[in-house]
Amino acid sequence: MASSLLLSTPFLSPHQRNPKSPISKPSLSLSSTSISRKFALSEFNRTIHFTPKPPLSQRRRFIAGNSVGDSDDFLIGEDSATFELSKQKISSWVYFTLILGVVLFALNFLWIDNSTGFGKYFIDALESIFQSPEVVLLSLTVIFAAVHSGLASFRAVGEKIIGERAFRVLFAGVSLPLAVSTVVYFINHRYDGIQLWQLQGVPGVHQLVWLSSFISFLFLYPSTFNLLEVAAVDKPKLHLWETGIMRITRHPQMVGQVIWCLAHTIWIGNSVAVAASLGLIGHHLFGVWNGDRRLALRHGDAFEMVKKRTSIIPFAAIIDGRQRLPRDYYKEFIRVPYLAVTAVTLGAYFAHPLMQSASFRLHW
Repeated sequence: MASSLLLSTPFLSPHQRNPKSPISKPSLSLSSTSISRKFALSEFNRTIHFTPKPPLSQRRRFIAGNSVGDSDDFLIGEDSATFELSKQKISSWVYFTLILGVVLFALNFLWIDNSTGFGKYFIDALESIFQSPEVVLLSLTVIFAAVHSGLASFRAVGEKIIGERAFRVLFAGVSLPLAVSTVVYFINHRYDGIQLWQLQGVPGVHQLVWLSSFISFLFLYPSTFNLLEVAAVDKPKLHLWETGIMRITRHPQMVGQVIWCLAHTIWIGNSVAVAASLGLIGHHLFGVWNGDRRLALRHGDAFEMVKKRTSIIPFAAIIDGRQRLPRDYYKEFIRVPYLAVTAVTLGAYFAHPLMQSASFRLHW
């Protein structure tokens, strides 16, 4: 505010500001005044640098006061998981449904269906090279990670060349088939390999694994809050989220993946589960570094400020005082996206038999 007022006020001498001064010259030409203003502005901007604030719609006051201990009590990043029904367009969700249907049809025809797709040939090629399911699964994870993170690393360049929406289509079109292959192979071969321990009959283990898996999806989901951006209906953006789960950890997807891997490795207890967990956790640990790097390049000083008030390790910033939770922090989770992922997670748990039978029919 102060900077905008300064920039909108002419830099005039005391005599010029006072029209009654005998030294003031009303006949001063407009061109000379403009030149003096430009010179003053250039000198001013050369000595003082301001970091621009994000749009007003992205700034909300902290209810619990300042979270970083300085005078700025506004969010630097964006308020996550916001969903206003009044701002939703029916046409956008119709496009989303149509795009989702086309994508699923193409995915099934070109990759999943063994009679028309290339998914089985891809798996067969890896199995012909590597003889053990552990190495095949690990190689699937490495290939997916390389393609997924590689394309993400070149996102800024790719968006400049082909545009945000086209790059999103390319990114999803390449990553999704590889992700499906990895998941299907894991489901079909999860009980292969060497059994290292057996805890499924121990009382309380099933409940612990179920609860851990449920919590993991609350962390896994926030990598993308806006489904319309996923389908490129809305223009995809590299968001700088700061509320909700981000107050607990700046990299919730990594934390969620670690929780999911530990829970399933404890439950399955064999070498295949260990291989899957090592590959997935390694990929997401790389994503921590790569994600921070990309955010720093895109958002600059704003990201550095968010980085100071958040942490990678869950609750670390809260414990050491860099992050102060609002008094009604729970309200940041009572939002449509979090409620939706809760419903989907519960549905996925009860749909486990359907997922397993569908994967088995592919014979991957």
